[in-house]
Amino acid sequence: MREAPAHRLLDSLRIDLAQQFAAVSADLLLVDYGLTELRPVEPAQTPAGSQPTAVEAGPAGRAYSTQQPYLFGGDGPTATAFLPVTVRGDRCGVLVVVLPSDRLTAETTAELASVAEMLGHALRVADRHTDLYRRTRRARALNIPGEMQWDLLPGRACVGEEFDLHAYWEPAYTSGGHVLDWSVTEEELTLVVANGTGPGTQAVLVSSLALSAIRNARRAGLDVVGQATLTDQALYGQHRGARTLSALLMSFARATGEVRVVDAGSPIVWRARAGAAPERLDLERQLPLGMFEDTVYLTQRLRILPGDRLVFVACDRAEPADEAGDGPDRAVSRAIEATRGLTCADTPREVVRALRSRGGPASDDLLVLCLDWHGRRAAGPPPSAHSDR
Repeated sequence: MREAPAHRLLDSLRIDLAQQFAAVSADLLLVDYGLTELRPVEPAQTPAGSQPTAVEAGPAGRAYSTQQPYLFGGDGPTATAFLPVTVRGDRCGVLVVVLPSDRLTAETTAELASVAEMLGHALRVADRHTDLYRRTRRARALNIPGEMQWDLLPGRACVGEEFDLHAYWEPAYTSGGHVLDWSVTEEELTLVVANGTGPGTQAVLVSSLALSAIRNARRAGLDVVGQATLTDQALYGQHRGARTLSALLMSFARATGEVRVVDAGSPIVWRARAGAAPERLDLERQLPLGMFEDTVYLTQRLRILPGDRLVFVACDRAEPADEAGDGPDRAVSRAIEATRGLTCADTPREVVRALRSRGGPASDDLLVLCLDWHGRRAAGPPPSAHSDR
């Protein structure tokens, strides 16, 4: 794969799998932007009649949802391995490999799972040099603001020893101008979430300027106060207060769970702790970024414990309301409580869907980010394969 042209990764992989494992075929399914379909790369080369499948359906959907290898068949001459393709927690799709039944052993499955992981990393690099994989991910056309936002944001997920972080937003093929970013070092996880600034190209231009300023400050070694200050100056300098951004900047100490926070008129954030009802964190809101010249920002401090879940809700207009008129707190609390038993990866999408079905206009753009905090912990056992053999 390292030597193959970016658009020929799958061809190269097919040759290697045939040589090393006697693979009959190998196909790659990529999840679409809306997380609704698994779509085949190079559909003309897939088995006759191959079509996109729902992410919840069939053996491919099972491998994608569980993030475990799934083996199907084996009673006949061939068996099929469905292998999740994931990069640092960000779910890309599923690699489907058909092998002779007698070759599909536990050792082979483990080796193929490693191949699928390497394929995910190769796809990330290849994305810089070809549009093939991004075209595959489109169940329908992106509008221009949506294209800009997908190029702007880092992805949907990041995992580390101490945390799982997953995000989801709707609508996926347009843009509400949300800002989302993170960076991980040995000492800390730095996170920024910002409310959308509305639909359209202008909103994404504001988001792009803000996120570039945040990244510039962070990469220069500035803390969250410095990041907020530089971004505030950049937005005010360009828009003179006419365009602002409500943002939350947080720095998590990976060893202790201590958190430094700058709340610049931020999205709402909730904590779900074992044995307690979800509670909205009481943060002191300061001025949104870009409202006035030379705003001074201060940090607040809090601590999260192993087992805590933080849920961030960003909206492009007002905070999401409950259909019964109980206000945003009630709507979000219900959605978080209803998803308490779900994984971190599944929670954001279900919270978004619950909020959009309970209240505000269907056109509202919502971004939800879920952060599960584990704290320092020992590595768990290797994943096992599920089988219907």
